[in-house]
Amino acid sequence: MSIQFNADEIFEMAEEIERKGARFYRQAAQSGASARTRERLIELAQMEEDHLRIFATMRKESSGQQWAETVYDPQGEVALYLRAMTSGKVFDVKTDPSTRLTGKETMEEILHIAIGLEKDSIIFYLGIKDMVPENLGREQIDRIIKEEMSHITTLNEELAALSK
Repeated sequence: MSIQFNADEIFEMAEEIERKGARFYRQAAQSGASARTRERLIELAQMEEDHLRIFATMRKESSGQQWAETVYDPQGEVALYLRAMTSGKVFDVKTDPSTRLTGKETMEEILHIAIGLEKDSIIFYLGIKDMVPENLGREQIDRIIKEEMSHITTLNEELAALSK
């Protein structure tokens, strides 16, 4: 089964995830966090902005290209998954996670929300990784996945520091 994917649509979603992640971290940093936590949240926001630039570059470089199926998928499940992602049924990229913050959340609640957002982005990037042709930067997506995993580690360290 050969399915064509719209690279622009996928990278646009990735950019939006990173843009909203950065906004979330910046807003969370203003919510009464300790100086150390605030600094870590700002660093995470900057990393998300770096990822946004990477995806914007990948999007520009892939402009007008269609992705041929690059993994064996006789049942077309990968195509169905990508269609669900791009239609908002798996990830609601229209909702800004920073709007979930009322200012009344504890730092622990904010960190748990952030961990959930990082997990969601990892799942998204794992879903698209095999669809991205090598020449368009599949290794960059691997790097971003690793950085998102490190964000979870950082957030967990902040959680542990709160309980000390």
